[in-house]
Amino acid sequence: MSTIPLTKRGAEKLKAELHQLKSVERHAVIQAIAEARAQGDLSENAEYDAAKDKQGFIEGRILEVESKLAAAQIIDPSTLDAGGRIVFGTTVDLEDEDTGNQVTYQIVGDDEADLKLGLISISSPISRALIGKVVGDVAEVRAPGGVRHYEIMAVRYL
Repeated sequence: MSTIPLTKRGAEKLKAELHQLKSVERHAVIQAIAEARAQGDLSENAEYDAAKDKQGFIEGRILEVESKLAAAQIIDPSTLDAGGRIVFGTTVDLEDEDTGNQVTYQIVGDDEADLKLGLISISSPISRALIGKVVGDVAEVRAPGGVRHYEIMAVRYL
């Protein structure tokens, strides 16, 4: 089994989701199944079928989160010393050379990625283009929308 890189924040988020699934969602669906059973004939009971489907989803997600946490390599970006190079967990300020727009991203694990929050996946095209670069370098990003050039303005380990 290979390791899954996660920031400390991402691991905490997965642990909170696991706790929610086990302590709240699982019990709620068991209650829904019990109520549906009490209604009688299960062969024509849509509530029972829906509750069983939801139970299957919840149990599958619990297994998935548990396996991710078991394989996690938790990285605290604030303890990194990469000599100014962009690595997993780095927060980086970029300037698009074509438009002059500036953006800030943190490179995180696949499960943590949320572009609206400036969190980009380690497996994204932009992350792959940035890894190993330093301030002043230009990263050529081959994305579905075409090739973009970003100048690295700042690299922080937060």
